[in-house]
Amino acid sequence: MFKKILIANRGEIAVRVIRACQELDIKTVAIYSQADEHALFTSLADESYCIGPPQASKSYLNIKRIIKVAKKSGAEAIHPGYGFLAENPNFARACEENGIVFIGPPAEAIEAMGSKINAKKIMKKAGVPVLPGTDGPVEDVEEAVAVAEEIGYPVIVKASAGGGGIGMAVAHNKEELIETIESTQSIAKSAFGDPTIFIEKYLEKPRHIEIQILADKYGNVVYLGERECSIQRRHQKLIEEAPSPIMTEELRKRMGEAAVRAAKAINYCNAGTVEFLYYDGEFYFLEMNTRIQVEHPITEIVTGIDIVKEQIKIAYGEKLPFKQEDIEIRGHAIECRINAEDPLREFVPSPGRIKYYRSPGGPGVRIDSGVYSGAEIPPYYDSMIAKLITYGRDREEAIARMKRALKEYIILGVSTNIPFHRAVMEEEDFRKGNISTHYIEDHKKYLKEKVTKYAIEAMDLEKLFEEKVFHDSKKIVALAGGLNAYITSVVNRNKLNDKYSGE
Repeated sequence: MFKKILIANRGEIAVRVIRACQELDIKTVAIYSQADEHALFTSLADESYCIGPPQASKSYLNIKRIIKVAKKSGAEAIHPGYGFLAENPNFARACEENGIVFIGPPAEAIEAMGSKINAKKIMKKAGVPVLPGTDGPVEDVEEAVAVAEEIGYPVIVKASAGGGGIGMAVAHNKEELIETIESTQSIAKSAFGDPTIFIEKYLEKPRHIEIQILADKYGNVVYLGERECSIQRRHQKLIEEAPSPIMTEELRKRMGEAAVRAAKAINYCNAGTVEFLYYDGEFYFLEMNTRIQVEHPITEIVTGIDIVKEQIKIAYGEKLPFKQEDIEIRGHAIECRINAEDPLREFVPSPGRIKYYRSPGGPGVRIDSGVYSGAEIPPYYDSMIAKLITYGRDREEAIARMKRALKEYIILGVSTNIPFHRAVMEEEDFRKGNISTHYIEDHKKYLKEKVTKYAIEAMDLEKLFEEKVFHDSKKIVALAGGLNAYITSVVNRNKLNDKYSGE
């Protein structure tokens, strides 16, 4: 097994990978920007190196510096987490060229799925259902109009190199389509450096269901069931659950086998996720994420499989220790993404210092987090604070435990989207499993009222804590000072360079 792994990421996913490595008795190397100097993951790793200023382009996206740190520290492999360089084929190649194992798929597989147009062609050839639309990039507006009229409006215009909901727009008629093509090309060029776009049939209210797969280097591929990811805001997932409320054994088998065909079509290796849109009894390929997913914990809970540890073992060259018939789904799990966002101001990011932090516990509760009382939520990166996961024997129990856990969760100093999650857990359609990717839009009035109510409660709670707890300044200073001193001492002990490593 590897003796030392570098984690090319930050926050909760860095903590998650470090924990997996500790259980496998592997030493870890953390990299951090100046903004993350006192972050939790830097103290948990065995070694930590500063690689640049807060801007991601000068730190977490700096391939040259990361490779230099890996070589300097003696790391044999790099785990990219998600985001940043996780789906960058150039990074995977740079690792390979420098004799470092990339804990992820081959660069060729990342590249194949990096272009949505290319991915769609590969999936179609592999017999994976795809949405009707253009077979290649849109080069002529009149041709695009002809395709749209053939498959029927509405249609969706997508950036081929897009991701995270950027570079996507819906058109309901010819005039909107012409305007949308121009605007989407402009956005795609600005965001991804590639103006290539394509058109697909737009499904009005589909469900977003994804299949988790694991593939080793010997051609063995299994699917670990599905995740329902339909609760989204601006194409960004907020709540996920496993299994899907609408899933049957027959549908799971069909979707799972389609995901396996997708993986085998590109000689995939390691963990990956094939995403589908489900509508009116049918499902269609959306995209493949060639990395670990944010929502992987709910699959781990219902299958009992540690996906991150399996990633590491596969990268080392081990065979999958189980076959498809060994995979069993037990119970139900739900994940709420806890973000530093202000629910009373259209969920704008709310960076700042966490004054007080108390995470929930009890039966069936898991927290994947990278923060502590006194930690900073920097404005430079994703605003995620933690992932709150609950497990129950059935969906009803998982929801009940999530409601309890959300009520227990106290984060003071920054605004969070906890009020939103509390509102959803109480809403009737959600409780019945009647959801789609338009859930938030369809329940706008209810959510606005409930979110406002719970957001005001959170503000009142913060005032109460300030009066009842924070007034004893000596006690608070002592507690905070003691914790910060401990974290700082551990961080300093682990950090080997004051200047940017790799300079």
